[in-house]
Amino acid sequence: MSVDNAISDLHKTHQTGQEKYTYFLLAAAGAAIGFAVQKTDGLVLTWWLLPVGLATLCWGLSFFCGCKNVVWVQTSISANYALLQLKQGSHPDQPPHPELVQAAISGVHNALATNGNKAQFYGAWQFRLLIAGAILFIVWRIAEMVRISSASLIHIQAGLLT
Repeated sequence: MSVDNAISDLHKTHQTGQEKYTYFLLAAAGAAIGFAVQKTDGLVLTWWLLPVGLATLCWGLSFFCGCKNVVWVQTSISANYALLQLKQGSHPDQPPHPELVQAAISGVHNALATNGNKAQFYGAWQFRLLIAGAILFIVWRIAEMVRISSASLIHIQAGLLT
């Protein structure tokens, strides 16, 4: 196997892994939203639900960031394809002069850097918001347990006093 083939195979493996990770986080955010909705079904709207509401918001934003990450990764792949075509001389809108080709290549390089930065930004926030939502959900569950335990203790104490 040549070095070029090895590099290509490694890149494909890396890309496939990144895609699976992004889609896993998208699925986790969607499942978390569904779970939060199921756990709060029928509850009276009070300030005690604020953490679970914020958790759901975080998961929704995580889902949005994951979708934006996918878009920017695809945009980067498209720009990379255009760059390879320009360098090979096979781009359908190939400029006629070498100076214009170099300018187009430079522009595509800049676009690739911008697209890559945006994909990384959204990918990082996809994960951060998913974790923030999980932490808020756990805070809500603990607060619910404390609230229920406190209410039960008050009822027990009231029963002992009578």
